[in-house]
Formats: sequence, C-alpha cells, structure tokens
Amino acid sequence: MVNEIDLHALIRLVDDPDESVYTQVRNTIMEFGSDAIPFLENSLDNLDYELIFHERIQRIVQDIHFEEIKRKLVEWSHSSDKDLIEGALIVANYQYKDLDDTSVYTFIDQLKRSIWLELNDHQTAFEKVKIINRVFFDLFHFQGDTKNYHLPSNSFINDVIDFKKGNPLSLSILYSQVAQSLGVPIYGVNLPNHFILAFMDENGSNQYLSSHDEFGVLFYINPFSKGSILDSSAIKDFLKGLQLPFERDYFEPCSNTTVIRRMITNLIGAFQQVGNSKKVSELDELRKVLD
Repeated sequence: MVNEIDLHALIRLVDDPDESVYTQVRNTIMEFGSDAIPFLENSLDNLDYELIFHERIQRIVQDIHFEEIKRKLVEWSHSSDKDLIEGALIVANYQYKDLDDTSVYTFIDQLKRSIWLELNDHQTAFEKVKIINRVFFDLFHFQGDTKNYHLPSNSFINDVIDFKKGNPLSLSILYSQVAQSLGVPIYGVNLPNHFILAFMDENGSNQYLSSHDEFGVLFYINPFSKGSILDSSAIKDFLKGLQLPFERDYFEPCSNTTVIRRMITNLIGAFQQVGNSKKVSELDELRKVLD
C-alpha cells in the first residue's frame, strides 16, 4: 500500500536543483512502482512548479512504466504456458500505457465465434483453412500492410485489430491463436525476413500422401498474402534466394518466446528507421529478457 504522505513529500522534492538529491528522490519514488503513477500524474495538474518539475515527473512516470513492462515480460517468460496473446499485449502496453486488454480479447472472441459457426469435424484441413481465410480476410478485412511495412503500428496487436493491417508476424499471431482455440493445429514458423504458419499433420495422414513429409506439416499458410497455401518446396526456394541453408527451424513451429522476441526485434527495426534511439534502447533491453 502506498504511503501517500511520504510519496507527496517526495514528489515536492523532484525539482530540487541538486542533481544528487533529485537522483535519490527519483530512486525512492521508483520503489513505489506503478502505484505511484496516479500521484505523479496528479501532481502535474495540481502543483505549480517550473518546467524542470514537469519534465522530471514525466520522465519518472515513463521509467516506472518501463520497469513494469519489463517485470511483466519476465513473469511471462517464466510462466508455464507463455500465452501468445498475453505476450503480444505486454509488448503493446509498452507503447500504450492505458491499453485496454479487454477490448482485444473481446474482438478475438468475436473473430473466433464467426469462424466456429462454420467449422465442423468432417471438414478437411484445406476446407478449414478456406473458412478461416474467408472470415479473417474477407469478412473482417485483415490485410498485410505492403505500403507502410515497417510502421511500428504493424507490430502492436491493438493497432493491427483497429486498422486491420499488420506485418507477417502480427497477422500470424492473430490467425494462429484463433485457429488453435478452435482446435485447428496451426502454429508459427520463424522464417528469415518473413513469418508464416504451419498446419501440423497431427494424425500422420501426410505420410500416406507424400514421401517427402520431413517436418510433420501438412502445408504452410502465408497470412501476409491472404492465407495462400505453400508447401515445403516454396520455403526451400525462398531460402535459396537468400542463400541460406535448409535448417529445421525454418520448416517447423517455433516457440512462443521466439515469436515475442521476433516481435520486439521488428519494433527495434521500425524505431531505428524513424531515429527514435530511446525506444530502440529500451526495446533492446526488453528483448534481452527473452534471451
């Protein structure tokens, strides 16, 4: 519980001209954690101080928020299930301090229900993907952002839901998580410079259809291209173009930790392009949590 008297007293010392005093005050306020943020923000409206006070208060709020995001990401990395949507929301919360998780989960439930109404146990894998594609891309109008590929918003799941645009990774997260929640075994594959999905051959049926079933995958899906279907030869051609070896990691599902680390890496690249060195540094620190 926050000791309001102590906190208010500390806040009034934030504009102390002695840098060493300010540093000590700042560090003590940081120990209150996110509980201190409402008091800090309230002081901006109710205390008549100079500009340095406002700048320092805002900086402390940002620092507390960042430490809270890092704490959440550490907890997520140590959790047993490492829920992918939860991980994506933690990353989005880095950018959006007041992000409403409920609205994201509500939308995902709507998307899930729209697909569930058309699925049944007698459909083939291709038929199920055809239904998911129709709902995801035609009914809900998701698409890959080819014009502004590197925009940070393409990596924040709330923005992807709001704008119906994303990069290969963010679209794959939504697509795969809805599919998995409906019992459809679709998982992410971490390709270099790309990200796709694999429909896993859980029943081993592909061994009767193909002698080249090396990776336990029925087929691959590219959400960035409206759910187009690929086989392993397409991935091999892609890797040949990049002059890369055919490593198993490029054909098989990756871990959820790998997905969120890749999401943060994408954001680092996006903020490098716009010259935001502070965010690049902070995101690199968050990425190291997942190493």
